[in-house]
Amino acid sequence: MRPVSRYLIWLALPALSACAQPDMEDQPKYETYEAATEWPGKQSARTPPAGTVARDRETLPPRPAMSLALLGQGRHAFNAFCSPCHGRSGRGDGMVVQRGFPAPPDLNADALRSIPARRVVDVITHGHGVMVSYADRVPPGPRWAIAAYVQALQRAQHVPVASLSDAERRQLEALP
Repeated sequence: MRPVSRYLIWLALPALSACAQPDMEDQPKYETYEAATEWPGKQSARTPPAGTVARDRETLPPRPAMSLALLGQGRHAFNAFCSPCHGRSGRGDGMVVQRGFPAPPDLNADALRSIPARRVVDVITHGHGVMVSYADRVPPGPRWAIAAYVQALQRAQHVPVASLSDAERRQLEALP
């Protein structure tokens, strides 16, 4: 036998012997919902304390009322998280797209102008098509702000500026 083969055998022996140790194979544990005589209530599955929220389930706050502050927050979050792909106008011409990434749908298209704000929040949370989930990047509260801003952006693309009153124009200029 070659010296290299002997060396490999000596290296493999400790690894193989570790797999067959009885204390690692047969550890005492409870199966799901198995009775546990040592625990209070005789249950192996413990009831979580009141107010506990599972880590994999986030709680989405209720939709806030529309306000200029909400639109300003939505504009800021949209420009930070959404505009790299969707562009600042929502037309799908962001910087990432200009560098070769597939274009997202135009948020101003007729089919998307009628979607509810909840659907926008769901897409941000879970992703859709090529778009990945942004749940780990955008907290639940600002998702509603982005949805409100997307709807305002969609409406603004189809309203002639001449039809706005002076007060409405001032409000638009006051947005952060």
